[in-house]
Formats: sequence, structure tokens, C-alpha cells
Amino acid sequence: MRGSMLAPGIRRIACAALVALLAACGSAPVGPGFYRVERGDTVYKIARSTRQSVQNIVRWNNLSNPDAIEVGQVLRVEPPAGTASTRTAPPRSAATAPRESAETTDTASAPSSAPSAAAAPSISLVWPTSGQVIRNFDGRNSKGIDIANAAGTPVVAAAPGTVVYAGNGLRGYGNLLIIKHNGDYLTAYAHNQALFVKEGQSVAQGQKIAEMGSTDNDRVMLHFELRYQGRSIDPTRELPAR
Repeated sequence: MRGSMLAPGIRRIACAALVALLAACGSAPVGPGFYRVERGDTVYKIARSTRQSVQNIVRWNNLSNPDAIEVGQVLRVEPPAGTASTRTAPPRSAATAPRESAETTDTASAPSSAPSAAAAPSISLVWPTSGQVIRNFDGRNSKGIDIANAAGTPVVAAAPGTVVYAGNGLRGYGNLLIIKHNGDYLTAYAHNQALFVKEGQSVAQGQKIAEMGSTDNDRVMLHFELRYQGRSIDPTRELPAR
């Protein structure tokens, strides 16, 4: 794998943990009534540990496929205010019931959204490449944006930070870079044809880090993701207008 100086054994461990890194940089606590998915978890296991029914977990989180939960994903495990639940054990006291707000209710319905007492602080980004946005963020099927252009188009760091992954060990992402920024932010850059930075390297905003390609994909494009404390965020909200 390009850009890595890790021994093969360590590389295998790093690749196995990459999904967790991409989905949940850091271990920020979740709010009351929510649970962050860990490796080995299933909806059935989570339902048992939280004394809820599988049907409740599926319904509260709008899970179209209960077998497709992800490491780092935050799930609601307590009923939203004003709704009924079917528990597999006696209900908890009112003192432990989560307090609801419109913001919490809205974000909890998205599988990759995490509740937060306050909105994520703003991060100043630049566009990671030039080209046409051919797919927008929706938080479910698309956890970032896709930008199409010619092979070899420069890809730059959207913000200053440190490269925490450089390689092609995550299926579906091709040659991938992940950069950790201040404030528990991550940006990810996928499908590159060439990588120009290594793990552990500090990068400046606007620095060339890769070239656009089509690795592990059927067309040339950059797949770009922005995450805050494991929560997928629409990158276009933090990018300047074009």
C-alpha cells in the first residue's frame, strides 16, 4: 500500500481498525438515550443490552437494513418524547429518560448522525479539487460528495491537519487518504490514482496530497467526506460557494 511504512502485521491490524477510524475519530461521549456502535455489535445485541426490542431500535433509527449498522454509528436506544415503546424489561425511571429537542429528533433519524448538546464548531475548508459535483450528501447512501474531473486532477487538503491513513486497505474507497483536523474533524479523500503524503505527515490547507483517479470505482472522481466526532456532515455546508 502506498504511503505506509508499517510492517505487514501492523498493517493488517490498522486496516481492520480503519472503518472505526473513519466512522468515529476519537471516543466522544453520546447523549443519554443513545448508543455508539462498536466492533462486533448487532442490532439484536444492542437491543438486549439496552433492554429494548429489536423492532424499537429499527423503528427509532429508520434502519432499512438492520444487518448493515456501522462501527461508530450512533443509535437511539430510548424512545423519542411522546412515543410508545415495547421493552423487553421494566421501563427505566423518568429521571433517566432523554430530554428531547427538535434538533436531536431530526438528527437521530439518520443512521450515521450523532446527537450533540451543541452544534459542531465551524471548520474552514477549501474545495479539495476542481470539477463537477455529481453526487450530493444525503447522510445515508451518500456520506460525502463526489466530484468528477479528469484523471490526474490535483487533490488538495481541505484544511490543515495530520494524515492518519494513506493506503488502499478499505474496500470501496480505493487509494484513500484520511486527515485528522483540530476539533475532532476528519476529512477523507477516496479513489485517487496517486498519493503524495504519508501517514503521520502534517499537511497545510491547499497542499497537493493526491491526484484524482478511479481506483476501486467505475469512473474517475474524488469521493470526499467530512466527519465530526463520528458524525457524517454535508461538506458543502463548510465549503465556500463556487
